[in-house]
Amino acid sequence: MAMLEISVVPVGTSSPSVSRFVAEAVRTLKDTRGVRYELTPMGTVIEGELDALLECAKKMHLAAFGPGVKRVVTTIKLDDRSDKPLTMGEKISSVWSKL
Repeated sequence: MAMLEISVVPVGTSSPSVSRFVAEAVRTLKDTRGVRYELTPMGTVIEGELDALLECAKKMHLAAFGPGVKRVVTTIKLDDRSDKPLTMGEKISSVWSKL
């Protein structure tokens, strides 16, 4: 299992607030099977199989092109391990156990 962090930012909107566009991007994840996601203040973290994550990223990017949006900047970080399963919870627990 892999993990992807994504930040989708529409550029050139009529307001400095972009939450309605981000909400449309996150909404694309609701019916996606085989992935878990967590919205954070600076992006969304998704875990699942690599192909599914890349497809999610594409859907989120395209969904941010709402009315009046002519440009979207999407930043992606990908973490994929082959030696053991990788989950959001395990990564967080690992850090907390060392604090």
